[in-house]
Amino acid sequence: MTKLGRLLVRFLRPAWPLLLAVVVFQFAQSMASLYLPALNADIIDEGVAVGDTGYILRTGALMLGITLVQIACAIAAVYFGARAAMGLGRDLRVAIFSHVGDFSQREVDKFGAPSLLTRTTNDVQQVQMLVLMTCTMLISTPILSIGGIIFALREDASLSWILVVSVPVLLVAVGLIIVRMGPQFRQMQGRIDGVNRVMREQLTGIRVVRAFVREPVERARFADANAALTGTAMRAGRLFALMFPIVMLVLNVSSVAVLWFGAFRIEDGTLQVGSLTAFLSYLIQILMAVMMATFMAVLLPRAAVSADRIAEVLDTVPSVGPPLHPRTDLPQPGTIELRDATFSYPGAEQPVLREVSFTARPGTTTAIIGSTGAGKTTLVGLLPRLFDATGGTVLVGGTDVRELDPDVLWGLIGLIPQRAYLFSGTIASNLRYGNPDATDAELWTALEIAQGKDFVEALPEGLDAPIAQGGTNVSGGQRQRLAIARALVKRPGIYVFDDSFSALDTATDARLRAALAREVSDATVIVVAQRVSTILEADQILVLDDGAIVARGTHRELLESSTEYAEIVTSQLSMEDAA
Repeated sequence: MTKLGRLLVRFLRPAWPLLLAVVVFQFAQSMASLYLPALNADIIDEGVAVGDTGYILRTGALMLGITLVQIACAIAAVYFGARAAMGLGRDLRVAIFSHVGDFSQREVDKFGAPSLLTRTTNDVQQVQMLVLMTCTMLISTPILSIGGIIFALREDASLSWILVVSVPVLLVAVGLIIVRMGPQFRQMQGRIDGVNRVMREQLTGIRVVRAFVREPVERARFADANAALTGTAMRAGRLFALMFPIVMLVLNVSSVAVLWFGAFRIEDGTLQVGSLTAFLSYLIQILMAVMMATFMAVLLPRAAVSADRIAEVLDTVPSVGPPLHPRTDLPQPGTIELRDATFSYPGAEQPVLREVSFTARPGTTTAIIGSTGAGKTTLVGLLPRLFDATGGTVLVGGTDVRELDPDVLWGLIGLIPQRAYLFSGTIASNLRYGNPDATDAELWTALEIAQGKDFVEALPEGLDAPIAQGGTNVSGGQRQRLAIARALVKRPGIYVFDDSFSALDTATDARLRAALAREVSDATVIVVAQRVSTILEADQILVLDDGAIVARGTHRELLESSTEYAEIVTSQLSMEDAA
């Protein structure tokens, strides 16, 4: 079974009553459509030809009633089909969103945010549209085709050779077009990813673009991505444009053939005018049903491509999975220990981290410093299992993080990432992200410690001041202080500050660290820093270089024993300040 088939079976199974209703109503309306030409033929042959007005009125009334039933059944079929299709789209989006939520950073980087957005929106829409069109069009196609052939043969079997010729010609012609459209649709979805990627980069980095006066270059980048998408869509559109002229050509030629050869039959007296009219109606119904099937065949390749992309996400097993038998016990609460922890990205020649070992205990501050690219952020990412170590062991609370219940692990750690991210909403909603039950007083206390109280009080709305997506309507320093306050509201046992003070001025940094020292004195604190002044008072400083710990100790010990640390210090501080 194809990936499209597996998706449809999996996500349409709960909607089987709706699909059954669609089949029933489509069958009823299709049979009504097939019965009407026969009644029309009877009116012509038995009513008009002999001048029987009563027969015309009675049969016309019957046709009117059947037409009303047909309309009601068609409306019901579309209603239930739309509900099934919309339910499929809803469930697919929920499944993708939930599954992506379990991804580690490795899987997110593999797909990329723009592609994941496209798969959750545009690709789901393509599959949803296929189901909707199947319910409203495709189900009636075989009924109209087979029924039309049977009814046409009942009217006149000698003209059936026209069906034998016209239907295969139409199928072959349209089939050749569809075969060529498949690769275009696959390429189109990739082009949509490209447009989304460029747009996301430009919107996210709009300040950088303007600061470096790169608007013309970015416009050219977008124009290239847009032109690539447009070109692919145009090629697919040109192929699609060929379809309807071909269908209409076959339909019109077939209709002319029926009228031409049927006229001779009428002249010979072997065929009645009503029967010829009915045969022509059935021919049109059959060819229109084939045309609807070909239209569905146009949707099918693109939906199949989209289904492959959706299934690729859903079939991806997160590299960081929940343990089979999660543990909740913490023999050493608050303690962090790494034993020869190693991490390598797939396909990388060298590991990012190499046999890193250290222990951090409650009531102490462990600082990690090193040059850019040394692996500091990767190291602290192992603690909350943003990704798993490819070698060695990471223990939190005395338990291997791979065996610890994820909710317990995440509840222990307050992570303030390198790039502070705020969600759209208000300051209060962002601060309550880790503790929905926090009171306003607790929020103000956290803001005071994080040195953010003054600027929040200056806002007219205070805690209810709006925050844009990503926190783009506040400065970098304010964003960092709000992120720190958010972690303080959570009150975890372990704080991880991943270069979280870089956007603060020296005075604010000093005040914040002094307030933090009083507030988190009983917690385990991990600080990743570029600025030496931030870590002077740390109980333990780890010097990371090329993924390995090359020195450890206090500030004074490292000044005497570590050349690497001394170089970092002297590059930032005078010898008097360093001492």
